Amino acid sequence: MITTSVTEAAQCLKQGQVLAYPTEAVWGLGCDPYNEQAFLDILQIKQRPIEKGVILLAGQIAQVEPLLEHLDPHIRQQVIDSWSDRSPSERATTWLLPANEHIPTWIKGNHPKVAVRVTTHPICVALCNAFQGFIVSTSANPAGLPPARSLQDANHYFAQQVNYLNGDLGLSQEPSRILDAETGAVVRA
Repeated sequence: MITTSVTEAAQCLKQGQVLAYPTEAVWGLGCDPYNEQAFLDILQIKQRPIEKGVILLAGQIAQVEPLLEHLDPHIRQQVIDSWSDRSPSERATTWLLPANEHIPTWIKGNHPKVAVRVTTHPICVALCNAFQGFIVSTSANPAGLPPARSLQDANHYFAQQVNYLNGDLGLSQEPSRILDAETGAVVRA
């Protein structure tokens, strides 16, 4: 299925299906993070090892608020500011946050923390809001190949294995940088 309806796309996620969709810089593959079979489907489609973990994408800070509660207030504000005070062409930031008991182990892979990004990309914001929570976000490409930058690229990689929410990429030229909120370490520059 290829749709431009965020409501239809969110319904696919709720039904345990995998969805390809445009993000800030590249196309992503997503699913319901609490549906282990859908998550395993993404790993199989991408040929990605479970140990690596994936990013959770949210449409608003309220969707990730429980993951921010135990951060130092200064760091918490820095994280929030990085998500809300950026222009559409600026590179997005994903933060490694302490995972609470509600984050499935398969999402984290071999890591004690969970990677989270609150997006400003209009399609992604609408999708997360229609889904009513965060979704899995990993680049739409088989392991070792360049990320899809168009519906055609994603369809070339995955054909009928996934559903597609068609739309435009954001204005960022690079995938999000990844920072550890507690240590400040740069995981992906």
